[in-house]
Amino acid sequence: MAPLPTDNLTAVLYGINDLRLEQRPIPKPNDDQVLLQMEVVGICGSDVHYLVHGRIGPFVVEKPMVIGHEASGTVVGVGKNVKHLKPGDRVAIEPGEGCRKCNYCKEGRYNLCLEMSFCATPPVDGNLSRYYVHAADFCFKLPDNVSLEEGALLEPLSVGVHACKRGGVTTGSVVLVLGAGPIGLVTLLSAKAFGASKVIITDIVENRLETAKKLGADHTLLIQPNDKEEVIIKRIIDALGCEPTVSMDCSGAETSVRVAIQATRSGGVAVLIGMGKSEMTLPLASALIREVDIRGVFRYVNDYPTALDLVATGKVNVKPLITHNYKMEDTLKAFDTSRTGAGNAIKVLIHANPNRKL
Repeated sequence: MAPLPTDNLTAVLYGINDLRLEQRPIPKPNDDQVLLQMEVVGICGSDVHYLVHGRIGPFVVEKPMVIGHEASGTVVGVGKNVKHLKPGDRVAIEPGEGCRKCNYCKEGRYNLCLEMSFCATPPVDGNLSRYYVHAADFCFKLPDNVSLEEGALLEPLSVGVHACKRGGVTTGSVVLVLGAGPIGLVTLLSAKAFGASKVIITDIVENRLETAKKLGADHTLLIQPNDKEEVIIKRIIDALGCEPTVSMDCSGAETSVRVAIQATRSGGVAVLIGMGKSEMTLPLASALIREVDIRGVFRYVNDYPTALDLVATGKVNVKPLITHNYKMEDTLKAFDTSRTGAGNAIKVLIHANPNRKL
């Protein structure tokens, strides 16, 4: 391995509204890891939530933590057991690594592993730095026609892919997506790629719906905060001409979850993606008597290859989601843009390598 620079500028979250850039030692890969020169890191809503609130549910920032988990990089060093990657390979980085030994991991559901190590989920450090080491088998080589920016966006896209698999979206599905933020938009893209014949997406912000139209939504619906559930449901069904077979809530708001369950056709599936309150009042009797399945989504599992294939074959175009690009040195500005939504921000990307041109 060639001598490495000493510059490893890293974004470290110390506490609420206390994000700092500092130099850290360049890590060394173990036998099963690769050393990556980080290239592109997207800002996720969870990153902003940790910055603003210092916690997400039971995950609390109790000590300085490197932020960032939507990422791509270039391999600059490999451990002795790594055979499928070599220096110079460009990769997308799946940020969660299970223990590989528990029943969940052995059953192929490693996202449920109780020992899951997930970037930028306390106490695990993330990857918004110049250099970073990661398990080689959770790095996916990018073909020449897939950019590093697209590679970073495979992370949120995988959430949409997993949601569609959980919901059983297929050719002819009629899909309702509640919430047109980044996850709602990638869920829309995934549903269309999986063969949904109609997709309607709702939001309380008009410009998000305009983006959704450009991404292929068949119908969009602007919701007012004080709209009654029965009115929302009627407008959804009127627009589609039928009840959705699969409804996906990407907001976590209680009203949206209730609408997802009640709007879904009898025998259909309501998929809950957004992380809302730990306890809600939901119309479960309606779901029971109509045999509406309610399924949760936690991140993704074995979905990166599918997401990469969708992008590489042109079935999904994630580039329109990118609204802002920043250099690593401007990380604080990037987070401010993402936090405030300035300039109709959807996906804000940080370029970690100082030699890359924006």
